[in-house]
Amino acid sequence: MTSHPDTPLTVAGREFDSRLLIGTGKYRDFAQAGAAIRESEANIVTFAVRRTHLGEAAGEPGLLDTVSPEHYTLLPNTAGCYSAKDAVRTCRLARELLDGHSLVKLEVLGDENTLYPNVTETLKAAQTLLDDGFDVMVYTSDDPIVARELEAMGCAAIMPLGSLIGSGQGIQNPYNVRLIVEQSRVPVLVDAGIGTASDAAMAMELGCDGVLLNSAIAHADDPVRMARAMQQAVRAGRNAFIAGRMPRRQSASPSSPLAGRING
Repeated sequence: MTSHPDTPLTVAGREFDSRLLIGTGKYRDFAQAGAAIRESEANIVTFAVRRTHLGEAAGEPGLLDTVSPEHYTLLPNTAGCYSAKDAVRTCRLARELLDGHSLVKLEVLGDENTLYPNVTETLKAAQTLLDDGFDVMVYTSDDPIVARELEAMGCAAIMPLGSLIGSGQGIQNPYNVRLIVEQSRVPVLVDAGIGTASDAAMAMELGCDGVLLNSAIAHADDPVRMARAMQQAVRAGRNAFIAGRMPRRQSASPSSPLAGRING
């Protein structure tokens, strides 16, 4: 039997046990968010800098009360930014608030209707942030050429969308995702569009290094149980990818041998 041992997810030189990255938005409250995050067993937790209270005001509950930097790697993101200038400013603000934190998720959107990435502004922002010493995990389209360019610039991880943010439509173009995986030497994580556990498993079976999601858990009837399902799906998909699926066949192939069969 051939064994293919797994290796940890490594981003910008840091190793992580979990390949599921989870967001903090859209939950009923911080308590529900905290319970779901714990159940997910995620190591990396992302949050929108422009929308999240980090506890700057004394006496008010903040994200850091729920997600301690001692237990999680915080991943500030630039959700809600529509230009490279705004995204860069937001990352610099996050670095100041988090005492020099350099790992960020870059997200520059094209319009409010689709939340599709603005590739031109994304490339511009990525170069500025990289020049400024940030480790950039970048949300982008599922275009393999754009992904290759972002990697060549020095981005720490490429994060193509599965489908539109918050749509729950799953991976609409698995062929492009696979192309990105096959050409990349940095981690590839599906970001956006995951709706349920089978979508997360598919991303991992395609060879992705991880999955980042938020709405699929936060909008579930039972977010905590869905967080557990996502954790299990990511692990199952990763194991299936490493194990190697059977070949697809055009005809049936019996699972029981015919040789030595007793004929009546």
